[in-house]
Amino acid sequence: MSVHRRLLDQDPGYARRRSRIEEHAFRAMRGTIVQRPGCTRIPVVVHVVYNTDEQNISREQIDSQIEILNEDFRKTNADISTVPAPFAPVAADARLLFALATSDPDGNPTDGITRTRTDVSGFVDDDKVKADASGGKDAWPADEYLNIWVCPLSGGLLGYAQFPGGPAATDGVVVTYTGFGNMGTARAPFDLGRTTTHEIGHWLNLFHIWGDDGTGCSGSDFVDDTPNQGGANLGKPTFPKVSCDNGPDGDMFMNYMDYVDDDTMVMFTEGQVARMQACLDGPRSAIGEMVSCTPLHPKALPKDTPKEFTKEPPKERPKDNPKEFVKEPVKESVKEGPKDLIKDGPKDGIKDVIKDGGKDGIKDGIKDGIKDGGKELPKDNPKDFGKDPGLEPGKWKPLDPPPKQIFEVPTKQLVEGPVGGKQAFENPLPGGWGNQPVQPMQPMQPVQPLQPFVLATGQAPSGASLKPPVADGGGEQDQSQALLGEYAQLLAQYAQLYQQGMLDQQGMLAWQQAWAAYVQLGGR
Repeated sequence: MSVHRRLLDQDPGYARRRSRIEEHAFRAMRGTIVQRPGCTRIPVVVHVVYNTDEQNISREQIDSQIEILNEDFRKTNADISTVPAPFAPVAADARLLFALATSDPDGNPTDGITRTRTDVSGFVDDDKVKADASGGKDAWPADEYLNIWVCPLSGGLLGYAQFPGGPAATDGVVVTYTGFGNMGTARAPFDLGRTTTHEIGHWLNLFHIWGDDGTGCSGSDFVDDTPNQGGANLGKPTFPKVSCDNGPDGDMFMNYMDYVDDDTMVMFTEGQVARMQACLDGPRSAIGEMVSCTPLHPKALPKDTPKEFTKEPPKERPKDNPKEFVKEPVKESVKEGPKDLIKDGPKDGIKDVIKDGGKDGIKDGIKDGIKDGGKELPKDNPKDFGKDPGLEPGKWKPLDPPPKQIFEVPTKQLVEGPVGGKQAFENPLPGGWGNQPVQPMQPMQPVQPLQPFVLATGQAPSGASLKPPVADGGGEQDQSQALLGEYAQLLAQYAQLYQQGMLDQQGMLAWQQAWAAYVQLGGR
């Protein structure tokens, strides 16, 4: 956290940016921001900065680390089974994928790896490894790549990261060459690649699980489903490890954001995933691309798939109808914010939802438009959305070409009403919404900036209001029509994804939320 504190001291703009980022994360944790469907794939560049030949790690070692990241952030790591039963229900899939970049900033082909020999025998957390001029390697554009520097670190430092909101020239994570990947120079007990997992957690706005207050039991990681904890855990604790009166289950020491050995940290929580997704929807929204979490072609398409999707919804629901998608909003944390930190210095620390298509529609429309759009959804849906494997190769047949109206928003119908009795959009899911009437709501106004979120206390200052100010009546109709237009574009984009076979069950539910909000605003 030393980088975080240094930037707070030296850069007034950083403090303001961090305040806005935390305000955005706070809104996401309260459920006022709908998470995007699918997964986000992030391009990675690994800068190997070495002083000796041993430190010039192999491509195989780098590949092993990328594989570990993909397992850890998708909850497919084999050791996830070791999570104690009381904590298993909140272990979560972060829906993030990582891949070495295939083109450099100039558009040239690359393997996603740079190699730089240096005269520096050991770097510290002063960011010198991130610049050519100081014996390191300049960062690639931070809005296009996740920069990872692998180098010799001094003083037992395993790694450090920069939280979102810092300078682009130093954005990314740094990991020592003995703690990267699971082969080659990786050394026990930090030889399973979890240092990089931990640091990327910071890069995506996660704090240490104990709240960085030493052992005071008063710090906060701003996540509701991680227990209060009296400082960092080291080594291999035995469950339950009780501190801060958090019995009977005690500390969640197996969390990636603690300090235990690599073979002991195995999970993120749902609350942590919400913070990371809020980060990808906010300060890191420019990086990466949305991809399907499941194979592109589902095993069983709905029977009698309509050729004109907007005229008649599919006749069958997905067979594995989710049982629990929308949860109660996370309660506002009242624990104090991070104060200090040990061990790895600054383990400091969202995305175009539809690349080249729905950036504004989904990102802006959902972020500010949907307040509690999903509260009336079914409550019993599966937590794991990655269960729809693909068809056998060669057996999938593409859908009929989608009708033109899927790609063109029926603005006239939205503004002037149905034409010939036909609605602009039909209910996107088969079977309707349980035939429950949607109660009308007041036009939703754009959320106005709140007072700065206080990092030190984890709560808004006294007098801060979570309600947007009421606009003058004269502008309500125009704003409502503008929101309807945004949701119309959003629904059309979901229809396009559906026709392409790219909507998994989670995506279908996000579509349902968007439709519910559209109807509540008066759309038909």
